[in-house]
Amino acid sequence: MAWRAKLLRSAENTPFRPWLRDRGSLTAALQARGQFVVWVLRQGLAMPTSDEAIALGIKRDQLAWVREVALLCDGEPLVFAHSVLPRRPRGSMTRWLARLGKRSLGALLFAHPGFERGAIHSKRLDHRHPLFLPALAAMGISASPPKHLWARRSRFAFGAQSVLVTEVFAPALICA
Repeated sequence: MAWRAKLLRSAENTPFRPWLRDRGSLTAALQARGQFVVWVLRQGLAMPTSDEAIALGIKRDQLAWVREVALLCDGEPLVFAHSVLPRRPRGSMTRWLARLGKRSLGALLFAHPGFERGAIHSKRLDHRHPLFLPALAAMGISASPPKHLWARRSRFAFGAQSVLVTEVFAPALICA
């Protein structure tokens, strides 16, 4: 299944639809639910996936800044976030990403008026997608893992720079 701008209705995605379509700040929505914590899993230079390179308009073999975090609410990991920022051009976003630490990228994106959010695309991830296993690990799911996870992604632009943000939702999100 490809990333889709229009989410087709199905019984399996119905509980996640509000999360998949919301154009507001996911950070703010999670903060409203309880104690919010960002757990940084990895940050540094890495190769983007083929579909990320296409979405960002860069070559597949071009290194990019990659940040992966788990977003926790009341101690439970509810979202695995994977962000990709091309190395070139360098600019404010490069510095901001390097200095984020345990802060949410979403808090920065929605606090600064210069960011423009592109379309939200949704996808059902399964074991074939490169983010599926890292998302399960970040969510602490090892016993009886689900066959798929729902995700959304969008591109945020600031001047000449763009960051692609993918958010993978834990099944526990709709139960919390």
